[in-house]
Amino acid sequence: MADSATDHPVNGHSVDTLKGSTFAIKAILSHAKAAYNQIASGPVAQNVKDQSAKTTAEFSNLANARQTPSNPAATGQDLTTYHSFFSELLSWNNPRASAIAYASVVSLIFVARYLDVVRYTFKLTWMALGVTVLAEAVGKALIGNGLATQLRPRKYYTVPRETLEALIGDVHALINFFVIESQRIFFAENVATSAVVAFGAFLSYYLVKIVPYWGLALVATTLTFFVPLIYSTNQELIDHYLKQVSDVINSQTEQLRQVATKHTSQATEITKQYMGDYTAKAQQMLRGRSTSPATAPKTAQSNLRESDFPKAPKEDIKHEEESSESESEDEPLVHA
Repeated sequence: MADSATDHPVNGHSVDTLKGSTFAIKAILSHAKAAYNQIASGPVAQNVKDQSAKTTAEFSNLANARQTPSNPAATGQDLTTYHSFFSELLSWNNPRASAIAYASVVSLIFVARYLDVVRYTFKLTWMALGVTVLAEAVGKALIGNGLATQLRPRKYYTVPRETLEALIGDVHALINFFVIESQRIFFAENVATSAVVAFGAFLSYYLVKIVPYWGLALVATTLTFFVPLIYSTNQELIDHYLKQVSDVINSQTEQLRQVATKHTSQATEITKQYMGDYTAKAQQMLRGRSTSPATAPKTAQSNLRESDFPKAPKEDIKHEEESSESESEDEPLVHA
């Protein structure tokens, strides 16, 4: 009966169809595998592998560049490892790593601008917790064992102490990088850098009125990454023009210094002359006061004449007294 079922024309046709489909699937898989091997061994795949290997090597070079710079700060203290790291990153010595870093920063700026990260974080949190809670409840209701329990790891993941210490060390070095660089810029350790930062802050003060903060961040990131690239690719031409500008500034500064020195010397001579004159006059005044009696009273001049005063008596004062006494004795006789 089994043979008759097998010999049935419909069943035979089905088996043949199944065998044909199996052979077709095997053929498709073999052709796909051959095409994959051809693509994998082709120039495009080889180019992708080469670029991937070069990118990995450049990131390794960038990571190995994190060393304490040999040139310390103006105060003599050592700089952080991030000084050499950012110097290597912005120098574009590893172009693939620098380009990926620039694209990553720009992507973060656009994500922060156009995506509500906090809101989407809350949404993802409640959706993930809802799925795990629902799976655990349904599993316990149907099969007596929660599905989330089956997926739970035997041991929860913890952050190793070495990893945490390395992370804290990196954060500490990064914070000190910004702190040291801000002080170096503020105290004009490099005059050109401080001048560029001052000019950028001046432009930002006016651009912030018309450009949003994310736009300023995008402009600042672009300038930070591409100004060193433009300088490295056109270093000879830029250095030539910078030398000309420096020569002009130095000549003008020298002329101003000479003019200032000349005017200063003239002002000094005039001041010395005036001081000498005032000193001589002061000495003369002091000498005149020492020769004249300062305490003697001055005779007051008046318009009175000698005839305005009575004449002094010329006879003796005793004779005048006797005559006055005699006159006083005779007077009663006359009256009697």
